[in-house]
Formats: sequence, C-alpha cells, structure tokens
Amino acid sequence: MREYLLTLCITAAVTYLLTGPVRKFAIVAGAMPEIRARDVHREPTPRLGGIAMFFGMCAGLLAADHLTNLNEVFEKSNEPRALLSGAALIWLIGVLDDKFEIDALIKLGGQMIAAGVMVMQGLTILWLPVPGVGTVALTQWQGTLLTVALVVITINAVNFVDGLDGLAAGMVCIAAAAFFMYTYRIWYSYGIEAAAPATLFAAVLMGMCLGFLPHNMHPARIFMGDSGSMLIGLVLAAGAISVTGQVDPDVMKLFSGSERNTVHQMVPVYIPLLMPLTIIAIPAADFVFAVVRRTWRGQSPFAADRGHLHHRLLQIGHSHSRAVLIMYFWAALIGFGALAYSVNSASMWIVLGIVFLSFIGLVLLLLPRFTPRAPRWAQHLVPPRYRRRRAATAPAASTPAPSSPAAPAPSAREAHDNCGVAAGVAGVNGATAVGPRSR
Repeated sequence: MREYLLTLCITAAVTYLLTGPVRKFAIVAGAMPEIRARDVHREPTPRLGGIAMFFGMCAGLLAADHLTNLNEVFEKSNEPRALLSGAALIWLIGVLDDKFEIDALIKLGGQMIAAGVMVMQGLTILWLPVPGVGTVALTQWQGTLLTVALVVITINAVNFVDGLDGLAAGMVCIAAAAFFMYTYRIWYSYGIEAAAPATLFAAVLMGMCLGFLPHNMHPARIFMGDSGSMLIGLVLAAGAISVTGQVDPDVMKLFSGSERNTVHQMVPVYIPLLMPLTIIAIPAADFVFAVVRRTWRGQSPFAADRGHLHHRLLQIGHSHSRAVLIMYFWAALIGFGALAYSVNSASMWIVLGIVFLSFIGLVLLLLPRFTPRAPRWAQHLVPPRYRRRRAATAPAASTPAPSSPAAPAPSAREAHDNCGVAAGVAGVNGATAVGPRSR
C-alpha cells in the first residue's frame, strides 16, 4: 500500500507542478479557442492540460518501475507498457485536436487504433465470468472487438462529461478511488497477482486527476482538453479491461459450501462485469442520451449541443459549483455503492444506506435555489455566500434634517455616487451594480 500511495503522490506532484508551465505554453501556442455557443465559461481559457497529465502518468509509472514490490508488475506483465503505448497515441491525437480541431471521425479512428495497439501488446479481455454459466473463454477476435468497444465507449463517455470546471477530473478521480479499493482487495485478500496492474493503473489515474484539479476548479485557469479527457478515459478503460479479462475467477476458489453461500461469495467475481459500467455510469448515461437526442433530431451523434446533464443542471437553477458537486455525489454513490455490495451483498444496511443517499440526492436536485446558511459561530469559517446577511439599520428619523442654507446642494454626479443599491435587486452582482466607478 505504501508503494501505491508513493506512486500516487509522485504522479500528483508532477502533474500539479507541470500544469502551470503548460498553461503558459498553451497561451503562447494559441491553444485558446474562441468561446462557442455551448460553452459555459465566459473568458477564453487555454487548453492542453493533458500534457501535464501525460507526463505525470509517465513519472508515476517510472517511479513504480524502480520500487521493490511494484517492479514485479513490470517484470511479470506487459500491461504497463501496453498502456503507455496506447496512452501516447491517444494523447498525441488529443493535442492535435486541442490545437487544430480535427474531425470527429479521425478522432474515432485514432481511438480504435490506440485500443488495437494495447490489444497487440497483451492488454485484452481473455475470458468473461457469466452468471449461471461460469468462465467463458473468448476467441482472439471476440476479445479484440470487446476490448476496442469498451475503450471507445469509455473515452467518449468521459469526453462528453467534460463540460464544467473540474467535473471530468473529479468524477474520474472518484471512480478511480472506488476501483482502486476493489482491485486492491482482490490482489491483497485473494493473493491474485494478476490484479496488481489494474491497481497500479487506478493509483496513477487518481494522481493525475488530483494533481490537475487545483488548476481546474471553478473558475478554471486551464482546461484538460481532449488531450486530457481521452487520456484519463483510456487509463480508466485499461484498468477495467485488466481486472475483468485477465483475472481468472477460478483462482479465488469461491465454489464451496451451499448454493446460497456460493452465490453470495461469487459477487466479487461478477462485479467486474458491472464495475466498469458503474464507474462511468453517469458519463455513459449522458453519452447514450446525447446519441439518441442528436439522431432523433437528424444530427450527427458527434454534433455538439447544450443538452448534456451538466447543462440541464444549470438550466434548472443550480450554480456552477453546486452542479459539479451534485455530479460528484452521484458518481461516489454509484461507485462506492457497488464496491460495498461486492464486499457484503447479504447486508440489508448497505441497500438501505444506498436508498437513503439516493433520496438525499433527489432532494438536492429539486432544491436548486436553496442556499444553506452557517450558524453565527461559524461565520468566519465559511465563504461569504454562506454567511447570514445583516439587516440594514433604519435611520433614526423618518424625515431628513433640513440642510444648512450655507451648504451647497449636491451635484447630480455626487447624488448618483452616494445613492445605495437596494438588496435583492435582480442582476446585482457585487461591484457591477454600482455603475461607473470614479477614476
């Protein structure tokens, strides 16, 4: 665990330190596209944040290669090299797209080629645990097609959800945390070394997202772009492919006891079929809705619009930060809910807890304009928007005192500058409500 955490910290530190210079490079290189109709931000923001994330991933893998225990992952498996090859290819395509806006079909072809490169180096699905049937071995063509399909769907799902500041990086980080706990349990509890590469991929992915998030939170100073969103989607898919198609369920030796106990014990085997779907459940749902919506209108499935889930949260009244936090909440609920169910599927408390948290999530969705207020003793510990407003003190006399005849009458400009702004006026936002300022 210490070596995994060290790899995570090195990846996060390198990504965080490189993001600043990459931002300056993106500004100089002109990777600041004009604001489009579907964009939420109002100022041109540089892209190419995926450059820092890619070199952070390389630093994490390089550090893991020189550690005592994680070095065995590179000696016994070729999956880290396969991941690095596919990630380099998809990263180059993303950099070109951030700079030159390449065609969507070219990007789709590049995603399939990157998946094919990983398959050629051994990162592919070899078998599937099917409930009621057992372990089903796949042919070479079946494994290749299934691997390519999973990689393409995951990359595009993450790319579709990258529409708000910090949304994609945060959701993938939450999914990677749940996936890391799941794969580490398989590797540590059952002693299956085949789960070690997926655990390493999840740790590196968490480091990439954590190192980039401080620069990408609202208001974002840099975007990851397609070079970052497609990269983290590929790493997420690689971990799912590794633990799903490389770990043999028969090694866990769970076929013992009564039939009911066997069914409950086999849950960790069947979860790999669902875990890749649960960790991208919200992005995948957004992807499906977008394809159906665009084809229904007669548009291309890759035509951009403002109908994504995060756009709808903004339309019903949620602020930018609250929309991101709501998406974080649902991603954590689905990912860690599946993780808890895989640990103890017979516990009713887990089901009741998931139902209760889902109810809280629905309440948050239905209260877009509700702003919580902190108690008076915590006024100095929270941001200003969560503090209680003080009531304006009324003047002592209802009628103003007569001015002295010697005092000059105020000019029109002074009267305009001295007049206050009533609380609750629509459109008031800080200093923008006081009109022109005096120089």
